Amino acid sequence: MTTSTFAAGPVHTEPEHPEPFLLRIEAVERGLRLDHWIAANRDRLTAELDRHGALLFRGFEVHSPEEFGAAARAFSPELLDYLERAAPRTEIADKVFTSTELSADQWIAFHHEMSYSHNWPSLLYFYGDRPSRVGGATPVASERAVLPKIPAELRERFERHGVSYVRNYSPVLDIPWQVVFQTTDRAEVEAYCRASHTEFAWLGEDGLRTRAVRQAVSRHPRTGETVWFNHAHLWHISALPGEVSGYLLGEYGPEGVPRNAFYGNGTPIEDEAVDLIGRLYQDNAVSVPWQRGDVLVVDNFLATHAREPFQGDRRVLVAMSDLYVNPSLR
Repeated sequence: MTTSTFAAGPVHTEPEHPEPFLLRIEAVERGLRLDHWIAANRDRLTAELDRHGALLFRGFEVHSPEEFGAAARAFSPELLDYLERAAPRTEIADKVFTSTELSADQWIAFHHEMSYSHNWPSLLYFYGDRPSRVGGATPVASERAVLPKIPAELRERFERHGVSYVRNYSPVLDIPWQVVFQTTDRAEVEAYCRASHTEFAWLGEDGLRTRAVRQAVSRHPRTGETVWFNHAHLWHISALPGEVSGYLLGEYGPEGVPRNAFYGNGTPIEDEAVDLIGRLYQDNAVSVPWQRGDVLVVDNFLATHAREPFQGDRRVLVAMSDLYVNPSLR
């Protein structure tokens, strides 16, 4: 571990992976407020984030959701709301949410936040408010390690067609549209869909189906790097356990299940492709168990994140910033 001189106080720094990837920054002195320390070093930290893809702050003074929000705003003053939701979340403080409320026994696969949408946050901030007794880490994986290992033929096929996401919103099978779009007004949902180049159809009294073709890869706005950037491996029906996917397909068909992913031309994505992408993320992941007060900053272009199952009480909070709008949909 190296002792590095920064403004507002020295720190220990050490990459968690030799790529380098995920730089751990530990306070040397007690009493360092993270929001003040980030504000004093923001430009340098942005450069470190471009290099490492993720930064883990440990040992700083962060004791509440509000103090976490202040630290995130030191990086970027305008935090984002969470619209077009894919997971249940509760807002704990201003623009600070629970990271997920899915059950503790579930593994949440690696993903880029909101890569299924027409816009997404560039930066993610996670806060270890209450680490779990067993498990519950937030692994991260570097796109710099994953993208070169995707076979050229598969990558070209995804880049040529993009990814088509089909969602069916239902209070019975998945999150209802009122929660996803944070409104009970159908006109607002329709306006959002039109603005985001999303096809929509109302089904029955309270059902909604959407279809949107999005990018398979994206380009980092500062470094210019091409990154694999989609939700195909997460939303593809084969990502569910076999008995669950079999039942859903039998009952509702491939376009009637809660979520599914196809190539952008509507043809099925091969199960083998989905399996490969998932394995590449797993094989190139770094997992650091949470400690109370940890703050993890993730570049949403350069790294994916996941969640391990856990036992006991756990609360990890999230904030998001720096909205990026897909230039092909402007």
